[in-house]
Amino acid sequence: MAPTGRLLAVPAFSLLCLHVLLSDSGSAFAQSHDGGLMPELAPTGLMPMPDISPSGLMPMPDLSPSGSPKPFVPYLAPSPLAPFFNNSTPKLSGKCTLNFTAVDKLMSTTAVDCFTSFAPFLANVICCPQLQATLTILIGQSSKQTGSLALDPTVANYCLSDVQELLLSQGASDNLRSLCSVHLSNVTEGSCPVSTVDAFESVIDSSKLLEACRKVDPVNECCSQTCQNAINDAAQKIASKDGGLTSYTGSPKIDSCRNVVLRWLSSRLDPPSAKQMLRQISNCNVNGVCPLSFPDTSKVAKECGGAIKNTTTCCKSMLSYVAHLQKQSFITNLQALNCAAFLGAKLQKMNVSTNVYSSCQITLKDFSLQAVNIPERPAATSAQNGKLVQP
Repeated sequence: MAPTGRLLAVPAFSLLCLHVLLSDSGSAFAQSHDGGLMPELAPTGLMPMPDISPSGLMPMPDLSPSGSPKPFVPYLAPSPLAPFFNNSTPKLSGKCTLNFTAVDKLMSTTAVDCFTSFAPFLANVICCPQLQATLTILIGQSSKQTGSLALDPTVANYCLSDVQELLLSQGASDNLRSLCSVHLSNVTEGSCPVSTVDAFESVIDSSKLLEACRKVDPVNECCSQTCQNAINDAAQKIASKDGGLTSYTGSPKIDSCRNVVLRWLSSRLDPPSAKQMLRQISNCNVNGVCPLSFPDTSKVAKECGGAIKNTTTCCKSMLSYVAHLQKQSFITNLQALNCAAFLGAKLQKMNVSTNVYSSCQITLKDFSLQAVNIPERPAATSAQNGKLVQP
């Protein structure tokens, strides 16, 4: 055979081999009858073989003027958002009374949110709020069978260990209890005098509480605090059931009773709705404070205080300081705004009167990953409009 003939025979022979290899693979690929991404397959499940022209050359595929080639790939693919990892078999204690099966999807979500590589950086914003919501919903859903809104201290450690094992088997960090400061008080009755469903419902107007928190407004809740106020009122009522003095908001007793209220709500909502409610409330608390730790600012004050002699030196010092803050954790834009206001006020107290944010081109993205510009100078934050304003 002539060299040219041998060269032209290669594509045809390769296509023939591909035809044989794919003879049983039709079911592995999806069909599209509406002009989707996938080319339509023949009834045999095989890709149609292109005709070879009399010249021996394979024709070019037909493309519309504005179209693009249709790839020969599976029609369905797993979500690109969740990391992939090999699951391991968890070693459970066998002594925990929680119903893990009822919240298996929630556990999987928590494992992704607390994925081992990112958990330390996402702890404050994503991982820990999700973990706390999972524990609350677990106890709430289990109360349907046990009638208890708190774990017995004798089994609480076993349950926390089992939760860690289940999450670890799905790729989560092995240090969640320490990372998220999870203690026995997070799952037991703590110092709250009410811990059963019957006792709770004998004190609280349950229908009114459920109505306030059944659907939490993601836009207005942080301002109106409709659900949060209902939760706090319920916590105050059950905290005073033992006849003791009314505790102040934020006291250990009120916090314990607040946990009991959240568990009861989680028992009356399905897990997805309970998670949404808990995360919306958590977001209000998370976004209201700056979670970063601010080291000594004396070096920045020295270079940027008073009348700045060397702007380059000042900005180098300022950028170095902010870069250290950014490495601590991922934070939201609202948290970054609080952090910027806090640092601005801190520097002003140390005689830094120049607009160093503007002079050094420092924006909110230098505090977090979101690129939102900081207007004007480091100063106090206006609670009315959420912007940095001149003090």
